[in-house]
Amino acid sequence: MLRLRTMCGGLKLLGIRRTSTAPAASPNVRRLEYKPIKKVMVANRGEIAIRVFRACTELGIRTVAVYSEQDTGQMHRQKADEAYLIGRGLAPVQAYLHIPDIIKVAKENNVDAVHPGYGFLSERADFAQACQDAGVRFIGPSPEVVRKMGDKVEARAIAIAAGVPVVPGTNAPVTSLHEAQEFSNTYGFPIIFKAAYGGGGRGMRVVHSYEELEENYTRAYSEALAAFGNGALFVEKFIERPRHIEVQILGDQYGNILHLYERDCSIQRRHQKVVEIAPAAHLDPLLRTRLTSDSVKLAKQVGYENAGTVEFLVDKHGKHFFIEVNSRLQVEHTVTEEITDVDLVHAQIHVTEGRSLPDLGLRQENIRINGCAIQCRVTTEDPARSFQPDTGRIEVFRSGEGMGIRLDNASAFQGAVISPHYDSLLVKVIAHGKDHLTAATKMSRALAEFRVRGVKTNIPFLQNVLNNQQFLGGTVDTQFIDENPELFQLRPAQNRAQKLLYYLGHVMVNGPTTPIPVKADPSPTDPIVPVVPIGPPPAGFRDILLREGPEGFARAVRNHQGLLLMDTTFRDAHQSLLATRVRTHDLKKISPYVAHNFNKLFSIENWGDAAAGGQRRGLHQLPGQRGLQVL
Repeated sequence: MLRLRTMCGGLKLLGIRRTSTAPAASPNVRRLEYKPIKKVMVANRGEIAIRVFRACTELGIRTVAVYSEQDTGQMHRQKADEAYLIGRGLAPVQAYLHIPDIIKVAKENNVDAVHPGYGFLSERADFAQACQDAGVRFIGPSPEVVRKMGDKVEARAIAIAAGVPVVPGTNAPVTSLHEAQEFSNTYGFPIIFKAAYGGGGRGMRVVHSYEELEENYTRAYSEALAAFGNGALFVEKFIERPRHIEVQILGDQYGNILHLYERDCSIQRRHQKVVEIAPAAHLDPLLRTRLTSDSVKLAKQVGYENAGTVEFLVDKHGKHFFIEVNSRLQVEHTVTEEITDVDLVHAQIHVTEGRSLPDLGLRQENIRINGCAIQCRVTTEDPARSFQPDTGRIEVFRSGEGMGIRLDNASAFQGAVISPHYDSLLVKVIAHGKDHLTAATKMSRALAEFRVRGVKTNIPFLQNVLNNQQFLGGTVDTQFIDENPELFQLRPAQNRAQKLLYYLGHVMVNGPTTPIPVKADPSPTDPIVPVVPIGPPPAGFRDILLREGPEGFARAVRNHQGLLLMDTTFRDAHQSLLATRVRTHDLKKISPYVAHNFNKLFSIENWGDAAAGGQRRGLHQLPGQRGLQVL
């Protein structure tokens, strides 16, 4: 347990005092100055901000949040020790991209280090440099490494120099459609456009024929420009039906690099990851060795430090090709943490403070795979409408929990408002089990326990994925979703209780929604009293009760073939009906007509004294003076 806690960086949990004294030097390691971090700001929002805040709290580090005007009520603001508004007057996303405001908040509030999370500024070399220039540590790679890895063309050249196999592609961003046409003439279709300065599926387009080339080039350029501020693209040969395998790496300031094995991120929709698995199922051990060793080799080639991910495509012949490095923490880092027992955020912070990996107990021979972990991204998207994002207020929220389930969330609670301005991720659900099938079973059970009302979610779609035999067999590739249309055969949610509560509450507060007829002018003639036949009224159920007793009455009711009705016209307590607005002598006038024409009624309800207050105020009568009990 002592070794595990040390690996996870849980110094505070072990009772180890955080001081500025440098730890004992590891053999053959040049010791740099150790500077403890006392206050961390997360230049991000949502669940990743809360994830970092929690790690900082465990280490005894004070936390600072930043938020946009649209995020005033968001949970990440509440979870930090301090919170400050940034980007006043800017668009929602631009607020989190406004480097001057973020640096100003950091300097004015004595922030020691900034964690960028993922997305937004996390892979912007100019942001890492701005932090460095302001005397604030950047929890991530150096600005130069961020720049090299953020430029996919340069990253590709570094991979080639390190002897890591790459997909055939352009050596520099293409600047015109003509260059893309020349590449396709050389390598043939299909090809793929990729944004040179970003990832996450933005600016990525697959082209299968010459006729599709111009349209896809234009769209990819526009998407890249909108998402990253630079529309530069490069072109690669598209590998058909590959597996998307990525390797988690971790480096320190002393040249130590290790890997924490791989994740399978093949289940994607439009190049956006949906489900992630660690380790990759049925991965050949020799291929695993090649993937992990190439990742470490590439990281050493560039002098990588802190956490990062090296991504590969693996074709159907088992050949792997480098595609990019994400120089930041990944959304799916959770599954790696679950199978290795390494807290990656703790490690990031300690490396930034100047600790070496051996000091943290992180040696390659100590890293072992423990079971299997699966992560599902629960989003506020409607799978039945091409995953269109849904917005609104969460009326009901109940999560799936239990043994082997981890939840990372920020806005998943009753009353939360889902904004249209940001990513639709609601909560990350992580299941850990002894093997792939066990983890999938736990995940399926947890998703079934979720109840989210008020906004649509992709949970029905995720449940279909988890019940798919191909998924359970661990043989998926990047075409899995496209080739399994049955995944979109969604079981509709019942939501019976919420609909009933909404109806009752709405009616009680606002009243019935039955249209009220337009008030007509009073009739100039008196109402016509219906003609009543002479003689006693026909026999009814009351006569049967008097004549044959309860048993005969019950027998007559059972033998009746039609619908039996109860009339409430004479009910004194029905405030909206006749009884509180018509006097007794008026009701008595219609009684003979009712007795002759409605003798088949099951009963007539009449409570003479039930609305005594109404009698006194509206009818100026005292209880007992109406005489309706005898009707």
